[in-house]
Amino acid sequence: MHIEIFINDKISQLMYFLEALLKSSVHHTEVESFIWDCFEEWGQLNVTDETPGSTRERVFWHLIHELKLGSINNLEDDDALTEEITTCLEFLKGHGAYPIHCVGWRPVD
Repeated sequence: MHIEIFINDKISQLMYFLEALLKSSVHHTEVESFIWDCFEEWGQLNVTDETPGSTRERVFWHLIHELKLGSINNLEDDDALTEEITTCLEFLKGHGAYPIHCVGWRPVD
């Protein structure tokens, strides 16, 4: 699979999961499973370049890493993570500016 196709597919899926998570219509474990599936599928692509191909990809990886490090299981108590998710989602939807604090790097072997 081409990297750009993978990223675009996963961005759409991530947006769906995060919007549902923010509405409390999906459990955080569903999002965590999605993230681990992303890492597993990404590993099968054998990517060696750590530089994201687009700003959307950079935001995607930023969100993935933030969710793994953040308190996704207590999102309602983590205003900073909720704001981070919302800001990044707005950008991915094409409604917001690029999050200036965004640092998203591709995982490489």
